[in-house]
Amino acid sequence: MQLPSKIKIVLGFVLIFIRHSSSLSITVANIECISEHVLYEDDTVSGNFVVADRDIFWSADHPGIDLTVTSPGGNIVHSVRGSSGDKFDFRAKQSGIYKFCFHNPWSSPETISFYIHIGHIPNEHDLARDEHMDPINVRIAQLTEALESVITEQKYLKARDSRHRYTNESTRKRVIMYTLAEYVALAASSGLQILYIHRLFSKSFAYNRV
Repeated sequence: MQLPSKIKIVLGFVLIFIRHSSSLSITVANIECISEHVLYEDDTVSGNFVVADRDIFWSADHPGIDLTVTSPGGNIVHSVRGSSGDKFDFRAKQSGIYKFCFHNPWSSPETISFYIHIGHIPNEHDLARDEHMDPINVRIAQLTEALESVITEQKYLKARDSRHRYTNESTRKRVIMYTLAEYVALAASSGLQILYIHRLFSKSFAYNRV
C-alpha cells in the first residue's frame, strides 16, 4: 500500500525531530564532553541537565558542576557554574559540531541526566527550494517544535522532582543516623559518669573503713 506524498513528507518531518532528540546518563569524574551536529544555521538547540544526588550519610550535598557549550567556531554560547541543574535554549548561529562539556571540580564522580533537542523549522528559503513543501508542512513543524518544548520541560521537571525526592530521603536517613549517634554518645557518656561516681564512692567507703 503506497502512502500519499503529503503523508510521507509529514512522516519525514516527524522522523527528523525524533532523530535530533537524545537523552543520556553521564558520569562525570573530571571533564566529560558530548558533541552534537547541528545541520542548519538558525536551528534551535534546547535541553537540560540535572545532577543526581548521592546517598552518602556524612557528607553535604554536592555544590554542583559546570557546563560550557561551545560553537563550531570555538565561541562559548552558553555556560553555567556550580549548578545542580540547568535549562538551555539558544539558536545556532552556524551549522556544525557543538560541544557540551561538563566539568566536575570535586573529587567524587557525579551522575548527570542530560537531555538535548535540535529543532529545525523550515523557512521561506526552504519553501522556495522544495516544491513539495508548503505552509502546512511548516505549520506542522512549528507545532512539533512546540510539543517538543513541552516534552523537554516535563523531562526537566521530572528529573528535578526525582532529585528532590532522593535528597529528602537521603536527608531523612542522615537525620536518623545523627540522632542514633547522639543517643549512643549520650548513653556512653552517662555510663562513664555512673562508673566514675561509683569509683568515687568505692574509694570513699574504703577510706572510711581504714
